[in-house]
This record gives sequence, C-alpha cells and structure tokens, in this order.
Amino acid sequence: MLSRFRFILLALVIALAGPALAEGPGKAAISSAHELATEAGFEVIEKGGNAFDAAVAVSAALAVVEPASSGIGGGGFWLLHRASDGFSTMVDGREEAPGAATRDMYLDENGEVNRDLAINGPLAAGIPGAAAAWVHISDTYGKLPLAEVLAPAIRLAREGFPVDVKYQQLLNWRAHIMLQWPYTAAIFMPGDELPEIGDVIVQTDLAATLARLAESGHDGFYAGETARLLVEGSRKAGGIWTLDDFANYQATERKPITIEHGDYTLLTAAPPSSGGIAIAQVLNLIEPFGWKAMGRVDRVHLLAEAMRRAYRDRALYLGDPDFVDIPTGMLLSDDYAAGLRSTIRMDRALPSSHLAADPSRLRESDNTTHFSLIDADGNMVSATLTVNLPYGAAFAAPGTGVLLNNEMDDFSAKAAEPNAYGLIGFEANAIEPGKRMLSSMSPTIVMGPERVAILGTPGGSRIITMVILGILDFLEGNGPESWVSLPRFHHQYLPDEISAERAALTDDEIAALEARGHVVSVRDRPWGNMHAVMWERLTNTLSAAHDPRLESGGAEVR
Repeated sequence: MLSRFRFILLALVIALAGPALAEGPGKAAISSAHELATEAGFEVIEKGGNAFDAAVAVSAALAVVEPASSGIGGGGFWLLHRASDGFSTMVDGREEAPGAATRDMYLDENGEVNRDLAINGPLAAGIPGAAAAWVHISDTYGKLPLAEVLAPAIRLAREGFPVDVKYQQLLNWRAHIMLQWPYTAAIFMPGDELPEIGDVIVQTDLAATLARLAESGHDGFYAGETARLLVEGSRKAGGIWTLDDFANYQATERKPITIEHGDYTLLTAAPPSSGGIAIAQVLNLIEPFGWKAMGRVDRVHLLAEAMRRAYRDRALYLGDPDFVDIPTGMLLSDDYAAGLRSTIRMDRALPSSHLAADPSRLRESDNTTHFSLIDADGNMVSATLTVNLPYGAAFAAPGTGVLLNNEMDDFSAKAAEPNAYGLIGFEANAIEPGKRMLSSMSPTIVMGPERVAILGTPGGSRIITMVILGILDFLEGNGPESWVSLPRFHHQYLPDEISAERAALTDDEIAALEARGHVVSVRDRPWGNMHAVMWERLTNTLSAAHDPRLESGGAEVR
C-alpha cells in the first residue's frame, strides 16, 4: 500500500510540475538485438501503432532474424507501462510443462539426469508461450490489427535476411544436433553446411505459420493446422505434446515487483521470474550503506555480498507462483533485509557455505534477447525473450518452421542437481504438468521525477546482476550508453566467487578483494547484450543504446 501511495504521489508531482515536464517525449525510441527488428517496430509505429503494437512487431521480427535467442517456439516476459493512467503489468508468456510431463522424466535407471534428453530434441520443449503473449498484448493494449503488426515479421521470413557473425557462430555450436533432424538442418544449414556471412535465410514455412497467427489470432497457433503440425512433428520425434496442451495454454498477467529506492520507483519482473525479487533484495540490502559514496573495492564487496544472499534465496524459495507459495512478503520486508544485512561485514566476505543451501555451481544460458522501447505518448515496454540454449532444442517441427525451445531444462530435474548450465533448484522448481519453469529474465523500468530508464539484457543467471549494475549506473546520473557498456562483475552464491569481465577490476582491486576473502575469477569472454532507452523529462529528449559487445543491435530515436 505504501509503495502504491508513493507511486501515485510521484505521478501527482509530475502532473503538477506543469510545462517543465512533458506528458510524452513526442518521439519514439527502440533498442533491440537486431536492426531489422528495431526497424519493424518503427514501421508499425509509423502506421499509427503504439508501443505495445511495436513490442509485438519487434518480438515477432526477432523470432525470424535472431532464432538463436528467441522465437515463436519459445516464451518471455513483457513489462508494460501505459502512460494515460499509469497502469503497469507484466505479460507472462513463459513456457509450460506439457500435461504428460513427470517429475523424474529425465532420470535414467540409476536415478541420474540424462542431460541429452533435457536439452536436445522435442522432449526438451515446454509448450510455447510467445504467440499467446503477442496476441494478448495486441488485443488488450494495441491499436492496430494483429495482421498489420505481424506483417514485417512475415515479410522477413518470406523474403529472407542476411546471416551475420552472431548467427553463424551460435549455429556452429548447435550444428551437430541440428544435423540429426533433416527438416531443421534444411532451414538453417542448406546443404548441411554452415551458411556464409551474408547468405540469405528464407523461412517459407515460418512465414505461413505467422500468417495463420495473424489471420486467426490465438487459435491460429494453439488450434487448427499449426497446432496439429507442431504436435504431430513433436511426437514423431519423441516428444510428448498433445493438442490439449495447446488448447489449454494462455498468456497471463502478473503484478510487477515494485521497488522504492530514494526518489525512484522501479517496476520489474514478477515470478516465475526470479529477477524482480532478487533485484529488490539487493537494493534493500545496500541502501543503508551509502553505496554512492563508497570507493570501488568497498562497493564491489558490498554488492557481491548482497548478490550472494539474493541468489541463495532464489535457489531455495522461487518457482511458478501458481504452484508454489512464494514468501514474497518476507523476502521483500525491511525486517528480513535487516537480518541479512547484519551478516554483512565490510572487512570480510562471508563464505557461501555459511549460508544454508545445497552446494553446486550456478550458471545459465546467455542466449536470450531483450528490447526496450517507448513511444511518443510515453507508453513503455521492457521485454526479455528466450528459447534457452542457442537455437533452443535444435529441432523444428516439420511444416511449421517453428524452432522448439528447450526450457524444460530450466526446471529442477533432480533436487540440487545442476542443469546444463549448472543452475541448481529444489522443490519449488520441480517439474509438474502445466507448471512454468523459473527464469532469471528481468525486464525493468525505472521511473523518477526527472528521468526514466527502460533496460534489460540476456545473460542467464547473470541477467539479474547486469540489470542491477545498470540501474545503479542510471541512479548515479549516467545515460544508456554508459549502462550498456559498463564492465560487469557478478556473484551468484555458488560457485563462491566473484566473476568479472576482463576490464571490470584492476589488479590492485582484485588483490584487495582477495584480502577480504573473496575468490575472483576474471573471464576473457564478455557476457550480456543489454538494450536500453532513457527519457530525460526536463529536456524532453530520448536516447537509446545497444550493447557494444555485439554489433548486430539496432538502437534509434525517431
């Protein structure tokens, strides 16, 4: 109630400020992982669509041109904010376990996880949620007909697009799996060879699938020809999908996690995302320490200790809220934060073994995607989408062009048993029919009286900490070019280490952290692919930026 009161008060302050603060930016800004997807969003806006229409257009275009990271065969979270009345919601299009799924479905005769079944081929796929989310957003919040919104994606699938470096590199990693499925290989690897940079990928079956969705809405994917082809193709290759699974799937809306931090209100992802609760916990833990005035080593140490505790709670408590009683009130309470805070020493790291949970490694896939956008009226969308591993399950259902996800691996196939990326889980994230698997995706909007940020990133379990670092950089007064470029460090409880990009910490800073008891692991490979937009209310200007770590992104204001 207090959070809602403060948010309303903030809106009144903005409204009473008069002409100094514009009602909307007057222009639109979009930042996504591919310039063709960004262009699709602007095309729809220029036809009279709003931010929510553009969000569907960008999502569908990414499904065509960036299949390694998202797609109509996957899912995601779309965080929406409507300017006219201040309404915010999260559209949950996360995949669900099929009705025939069982708790032990990936265990062999010795009770060990058969990881191949959990990540490769149709048995690894949850029921896709992306299409349902697109239809729900379009019908509920958009202005244009769905067919007009999906037109750019259909055109890209039918006419093709050129292969870039990222597409080729990630395809190379999954090529040996794709070659097991001739139909899939024929789409992405014509002649069973990796495409060259600049080769054009045409997906006529996917164009037809998108066209059926455009014509018939929800039933164009979850019933009729598309559903039949998906179920038949999956089952012939060893999957367990049924037509009832598709008939029963619905996108749902969740109340975003709302965080008050100084003069700012943060809206971020609710369960089955773990991101919003973890972000809130970290911010609650560090706020009384005066983090802005801290030196670099003190700040990294404090953040690592806060991250450690938030990720411990992620493993223990979080899952699908329709199946699990998540103690959200406790986890976000001031008393609980005070208790955790009392265990933080600024001169010494607390080993993760001193915080009760089952030891293992925590890592998760980088191969997700994110986009941020705002329209001329001030409507905003922050969306993070995924198929899990690059190119998902590496299997496309014949006749559909739909590349299936392998999100079932995000469940806990066995208590405390690491998944393909070492991410552990417990009872809260066990496999159950109809259940949605836990995610780290953390689309976020930060609203203040003078500045607004929209941001998010792929990066698996590192998503949460990357978004936290971006938020803190914004709160210090920096713009989106800084947030997306910021060198990154991360702690996720287990393994008990600070991992860092090469440029994140100096040798002296590493030595100082090690003297406090931290293990610091410097990684040669960078991570993440952040896309961000900022609205400067006082000057009524927009700025957009995409992560310089990858060259394929598109960020533009017009």
